[in-house]
Amino acid sequence: MSNKIIIVDDNSDIRRMIRLSLGDSFKILEAEDGATALSIISNEQPRVVLLDVKMPGKMNGFEVLDVIKSTHALRNVIVIMVTAHGQSSDYDKGIELGADAYFVKPFSPLQLVDTIRELVK
Repeated sequence: MSNKIIIVDDNSDIRRMIRLSLGDSFKILEAEDGATALSIISNEQPRVVLLDVKMPGKMNGFEVLDVIKSTHALRNVIVIMVTAHGQSSDYDKGIELGADAYFVKPFSPLQLVDTIRELVK
């Protein structure tokens, strides 16, 4: 089982905060948009994807989530949405598409790390 996490967010401050919160327990990969993220995910096979909804480029986070969960080789990857999209319809869509957890910004980095550790067990 891979010990890699990819943080997919166009905000470098958010990526840095999550990276610092995770410490050295995972190999951390990063992407700023959905297409780059999918390329890295296919090549690196991370255990966990932390995924924003709103990103530059043609694909939003929900579309990336849908590709991950509908791709046989990737469907066991843990996907945690980390987004400012906090309406219940967004949450429902994320869960319906297969997200394993959903965090709304601003969020507790410690709670995120605890959730990751729990899901990876």
